[in-house]
Amino acid sequence: MPSLTSVLGALDSTSDRAVFRQIADRLREAIDKARFKEGDKLPSETELVEHFGVSRMTVRNALALLQQEGLAVSEHGKGVFVRPRPPVRRLASDRFARRHRDQGKSAFTVEAEAAGSRPEVDGLEVKEERPSQDIAARLGSPRKVLARRRRYLLDGRPVEFATSYLPLDLARDTPIAQPNPGPGGIYARLEEMGHHLDHFEEEIRARMPSPQEVRTLHLAAGVPVIHLIRTAYDTEGRAVEVCDTVMAADAYVLSYQLPAT
Repeated sequence: MPSLTSVLGALDSTSDRAVFRQIADRLREAIDKARFKEGDKLPSETELVEHFGVSRMTVRNALALLQQEGLAVSEHGKGVFVRPRPPVRRLASDRFARRHRDQGKSAFTVEAEAAGSRPEVDGLEVKEERPSQDIAARLGSPRKVLARRRRYLLDGRPVEFATSYLPLDLARDTPIAQPNPGPGGIYARLEEMGHHLDHFEEEIRARMPSPQEVRTLHLAAGVPVIHLIRTAYDTEGRAVEVCDTVMAADAYVLSYQLPAT
């Protein structure tokens, strides 16, 4: 293993930047340049104290800063590790293509396979409920909806939590109301029922997560989320589903293809 001198270098004694921030800078640069890869254990407090000739509190402040930025995570009794960030490219122009549904694949499965990751779904809940004012307005003001809540994982790591809302008169007593709606997911079932999908509208914003979202997605301190609300319309212009999704911001790259004219 390379020496810490070759990996982290030395501090600049002439700089007016706080010493703990300089140490964090050296560690951050080493992570960015893959000298420490995802999942790697960072040097221990003792090793960093000896290498930089600083106090243990200074080192702890540097490591805490990296954790606040979402670059590192502490595991009790084991040390501080580079936080894994699943590289998933969310291809908005392709992820809902009919050919994927015809192959019995959901959008999440397609993206996970493209990234070479293992997709999982847990925390599944399907229930009838009254919609919020916002969801009701998007769906044409139904009195009740069928809500499908689930958490998505890649290689065992939570990356996304989503809730789909469908008008109850459309979804009740259909496979969509079952925990497993079948190959291709709920969009495939909607099309089998005659609701051929025409287009989607998506609204996206970034924000800091709620405490519940931090727990659900196992987010490190300082990691924001992407909040996406997607409305699906059929060829008759009816809104047939609204999906409210929260994603770990460092787990996805959002890609769009825009027309040139």
